[in-house]
Amino acid sequence: MVKSNADALGILFPNSYDSLIPELVTERSMASIPFGGRYRMVDFVLSSMVNCGIDNISLVVRRNYHSLMDHLGAGREWDLTRKNGGLNIVPPFAEKSVKVYNGRVEALASILEFLRSQKETYVVMADTNIVANFDFNALIEAHVKSGADITIVYTDEEIPQSAKESRGIGQDLYYTLATDEDGRVTDMYLNSVADGVQKFVMNYYVVNRELLIKQISEAYIRGYVYYERDLLAPHLDKMNVRAFRYDGYVARISNLKSYFDENMKLLDDANLDALFDPSPIYTKIRDDNPTRYVGDAKAENVLVADGCVIEGEIENSVLFRGVHVGKGAKVKNCVLMQDTEIGEGASVEYVITDKRVTIGAGKELKGADTHPMYIAKRQKV
Repeated sequence: MVKSNADALGILFPNSYDSLIPELVTERSMASIPFGGRYRMVDFVLSSMVNCGIDNISLVVRRNYHSLMDHLGAGREWDLTRKNGGLNIVPPFAEKSVKVYNGRVEALASILEFLRSQKETYVVMADTNIVANFDFNALIEAHVKSGADITIVYTDEEIPQSAKESRGIGQDLYYTLATDEDGRVTDMYLNSVADGVQKFVMNYYVVNRELLIKQISEAYIRGYVYYERDLLAPHLDKMNVRAFRYDGYVARISNLKSYFDENMKLLDDANLDALFDPSPIYTKIRDDNPTRYVGDAKAENVLVADGCVIEGEIENSVLFRGVHVGKGAKVKNCVLMQDTEIGEGASVEYVITDKRVTIGAGKELKGADTHPMYIAKRQKV
């Protein structure tokens, strides 16, 4: 698929931001939340790493990881079925040292022996609450060129209102940066509510593997929990921490409303092209038939995955695989996940359905653009 990049290994944290969207993570992690018609959140960062030749990737999971394991399997779709490296899912208690963690320091401390046994020079770390088609090679090159100890990726953007509303005392949700003219990080702010454009951290980091092992070993002994808050922010004067600006398309998930909005943004061709070009995004294959539009079916400004059967009217909506919209049914401004059934003559507007939801014939459901209605997995209405 791609050339191997032997200099970097990847570590993903699938559960770090589960608390932001509790409706969707009762049976899954943030990493396995469906997004964009046929993908999961993890597909974007995983594909980005693979496209840059990173073929040794570990996911340190905390809870609700059955859905994630089912989706990723052995990593075949990402060309990660390898004898050396490849895809490695680390659940709690997989080994004596691997426990249920709270912050990134504890998560990394539980896999220190694994890190010591690897040969790559650099470690790339990332969370899974962000959708982007990211060039990790550019990040690693900038890191090496600057001579940094750690490089942090950020975007120039205003802090979304949804992120500000999700913050709480003691919650380690998001960071913004202050830098000098050379791009060196001089300060990190936790859960800032500042107005205007900020250097908003994307939770992508690159660090020398040997340095990371030393940092985590010392931090864990001191009882540190969070990598950014406890280890980086108080010691910026002692380390060369650099900032790397990303100018590409970014979708951040910080609550259910932002999840709805970011899916709906993909109905704009410009956003769709910005996210999926130039590198491909891989996902689990499901051998479905092409979508069928039957009889008097109508579709306007929709993103529809394969395997759907449309007999009614759909407008301004995102439909995942296997959705069935019955005859005379009307779907408008909705996100319908896999295998949702909309009965004949039903009307749904501003609704998010989880997988395998059934909405009966003639039913009428209506949320609002400011508060979309959510129907939980396998529910019948």
